[in-house]
Amino acid sequence: MKRLATLIALAVCATAAQAAPETYVIDNNHTFPHFTYSHFGYSSQTHKFDKTSGKVVLDRAAKTGSAEIVIDATSVNTGIPLFNEHLQGADFFDTAKYPTITFKSSKMTFKDSQPVSLSGDLTIKGVTKPVTLAITHFKCMPHPMLKVPACGANATTQVKRSEFNMGKNVPYVGDEITLTRAIEATKQPSAAQ
Repeated sequence: MKRLATLIALAVCATAAQAAPETYVIDNNHTFPHFTYSHFGYSSQTHKFDKTSGKVVLDRAAKTGSAEIVIDATSVNTGIPLFNEHLQGADFFDTAKYPTITFKSSKMTFKDSQPVSLSGDLTIKGVTKPVTLAITHFKCMPHPMLKVPACGANATTQVKRSEFNMGKNVPYVGDEITLTRAIEATKQPSAAQ
């Protein structure tokens, strides 16, 4: 009987250990948030940010998760240095006052074993709005080169830039912006390791 109790206790501990939340740190070399908008109706233009930091916490057994993502707005990259400076000006990102864009989430929704959305607060230019990002791709596996657990995802949402005090040239340049986050992250070692 004592042996059975010990086996049950070990099984419970093993299950609890497997269900523990795991923290993944954003890989800045493979994480490039980008935004797309209509340019006078001629075309859809897409630009990106080159510097992102943060973390994602996953508990796949409990089907919960959260994210804290910080985008360096001064790293906006249009491919044209003069246009980068223009977007960093007061009419747009105003990076002198607001150098970062943040997304903080505490609600991840799962369908079966896969996360399908992430809800939280997006802050741009000092304005915070609730948004939900649809997760269009998600995969976790051992990283083939780094030899550590890693996860990647693509998530997208739409916002109106005028709601973040960035409405210059609306409606000629589109107000509706599609924000896409292409994220890769590697598992942070636990304190016990």
